[in-house]
Amino acid sequence: MTGFSLWKKQIIAIVSLEWKKTLFSKRGIWVYALAFLPALLFGINAIRVKNQRADFERIAISAPNAAAASAAIKVGIPANDAAAILLDAKIPYSRFSRGRNREFIRYSDSTANWELVFRDGALTDKRRRSEAQLSENLIAYAGVFQYFFLRLAIFFGCVGIFMNLFRGEMLDQSLHYYLLAPVRREVLMVGKYLAGLLATTAIFCSSTALQIFLMLSAHPAKEVTDYLNGSGWGHIFSYLGVAALACVGYGSIFLAAGIIMRNPLIPAAVILFWEGINWFLPTIIKKFSIIYYLQALCPVVAPINSDIPEPLKILVTTAAPIPGPLAVLGIFAVAAVVLAFASIHVRKLEINYGSD
Repeated sequence: MTGFSLWKKQIIAIVSLEWKKTLFSKRGIWVYALAFLPALLFGINAIRVKNQRADFERIAISAPNAAAASAAIKVGIPANDAAAILLDAKIPYSRFSRGRNREFIRYSDSTANWELVFRDGALTDKRRRSEAQLSENLIAYAGVFQYFFLRLAIFFGCVGIFMNLFRGEMLDQSLHYYLLAPVRREVLMVGKYLAGLLATTAIFCSSTALQIFLMLSAHPAKEVTDYLNGSGWGHIFSYLGVAALACVGYGSIFLAAGIIMRNPLIPAAVILFWEGINWFLPTIIKKFSIIYYLQALCPVVAPINSDIPEPLKILVTTAAPIPGPLAVLGIFAVAAVVLAFASIHVRKLEINYGSD
């Protein structure tokens, strides 16, 4: 058996041993919570929107003149008159005060939620609180995906899984079983990396698909169908691909950190800071980060985070979008270089459980 064939069989054997252990590790329970938190929020929102639509349908049946009554409430009308109009149309409402001169009435007609603001007993503002359209929710999802899911959920998920591939076994005092086996250490490293990649890709791509499904489920079927028949499927596959590539890039870095560093949390903190300030870096320096290539592959550009102070927004720099194939190649190139560097150190790896 040639060397390459032997290494291939050994890698497959290591992956088959490691991926289930990695996927169902007790140490990784918090990774699942972090990965599926956005899906939980989108699910709650979908339930809320569906309940609201059901309320609109009930109002349309019980108060058929609700829309006309709502239109009759004009700016300047006294609060008691507005309440009488709603009462006559059989529209449920809530009325409350804030301070001495401000009063509010909230109600729903068959199309939207409304908030009436009264000052000194007269209507001064009539606010329509309708649900966000699909186009608005797509932009909101892009923000959640790029600012939370990529930068925090996948980042820390890869920290928890890939750093434990070697460092975790040192803590469990079980790594020596692998090191005593007739397997090249580079082969062991590649096998463990692929097992971690398989586990993280399964977790975060599943979460991405579930998030998109729940986000779309809050909208009418025809609107969703039109979106999917247009650019929708392309967007979905792009998001799935970006999630997988994030696992490729961050996984290689944190696997190497777990091999090289005695305390791998230090490089994790440094990399988190570096990825976080990517907005403010000059264009040429942006290219030395994983997030630069991942954002180039996202199908929808997320707006700048509103939490950034206005003076810092001035410092935000924009780089010309890099072509998709080059972005994919860049991530694989970074992973290959990092793993090659880690393979040098894994050859020198010595186990001393007393000190580790």
